[in-house]
Amino acid sequence: MFWLLTLPIRIAFGILFGLLALPFAILAVPFALLLLPFVLLRIAFKAIFALAILPVLFIVVVVGFIAAFFAVSVAVLIPLLPIAFIGFCIWAVVRAMSGPAVRPV
Repeated sequence: MFWLLTLPIRIAFGILFGLLALPFAILAVPFALLLLPFVLLRIAFKAIFALAILPVLFIVVVVGFIAAFFAVSVAVLIPLLPIAFIGFCIWAVVRAMSGPAVRPV
C-alpha cells in the first residue's frame, strides 16, 4: 500500500533525475561500447546455460505435477474407502444370496 501511495512522487523524481543524468549518459556511450562484447558474451553464456537446463527443468516439473496429482488423488480417495468397502460388502452378500443368472433346464 505504501508503494502505491508513493508511486507518483517516485515517478516525478525518476523523470527529474533521469533528465539531469542524460548528459552524463551520453558521455558514457564510448565507455559502454567497450563493454559491449562482454555484455554479448554474458548473454551468450546465459542462453547456453538456459538451453542446457530447460530440458532438465521440464522433466522435473512434469514429475512434480505427476506426484502432486497422485498425492491429491490419494488424499481425496482414502476417505472414500470405508464407503467403497460397505458397497463391496453389500455387493458380495447380494451376489452370494442370488441364484445363478441362467437356470439349467
